[in-house]
Amino acid sequence: MSEGHHLILGTLTDCLTGKTLTDTHDERYRQKIARHLMDVCGFAPGEIDASRVVEVGAGEKKARFPVDFIVSSGGVAAMVVRYRPGSIVTRHRSGQALCLVLAPHEIPVVVVTNGEDADVLDAGTGKVRGSGFDAIPGRGELEALVSEASMAPVPERRREMALRLLHACEVDDSCPCDTTICRLE
Repeated sequence: MSEGHHLILGTLTDCLTGKTLTDTHDERYRQKIARHLMDVCGFAPGEIDASRVVEVGAGEKKARFPVDFIVSSGGVAAMVVRYRPGSIVTRHRSGQALCLVLAPHEIPVVVVTNGEDADVLDAGTGKVRGSGFDAIPGRGELEALVSEASMAPVPERRREMALRLLHACEVDDSCPCDTTICRLE
């Protein structure tokens, strides 16, 4: 069975919530990433938010799309993990932009991944901190990164520009049959 050109393989159980989800290749990668965050990095399911939706816009155009994972450290949003198939380098800027709009402060770490490889970035500078799943910070390392980060509020103009960039990269560049994007135009 398929939906658009997305192959539906049945259903699977979400490792974070226990809910039944549609089984697709993309969802299998998300589950792999979530299991890595829990089993290897040591985060509890309650520290991993996979339910957030962000509303983005450019002028009159508005849309919503889901954020794959926001990982908290000490109750503070500390790391964004963004999954998309294909080239991860092309996702660096949009990953950084997410770190400016998902919390009142700039989230210090972003991971962009295609499910097979990953780049871990300092969200503020865009500098690659490491590559591969082994470079994703675990609980202790993320706590240290948060303690060193400024966590200053994001200026409104900077947040607005990040929302425009996200609209261009994540909505205008998305597959028209992708049901995870909700265009509000």
